[in-house]
Amino acid sequence: MSKSGIQTRLPDERWSHITDERSEPAGLRPDVLETVSDPLTNLAGGDGELPAVREHEAAKFFLVV
Repeated sequence: MSKSGIQTRLPDERWSHITDERSEPAGLRPDVLETVSDPLTNLAGGDGELPAVREHEAAKFFLVV
């Protein structure tokens, strides 16, 4: 569940699609889910998206759109 109360899901099929296109996040699925559920902040995106930002050990900040 996101901080805004929106139920979020990341099925295996979607995660495979993400990591097939971009290999960098391959081992970071728990971090992606943590960023969505407990972000440092949410940004204002287009079409109502709320990109989530969180500090991360492997990178300075982690952005999940």
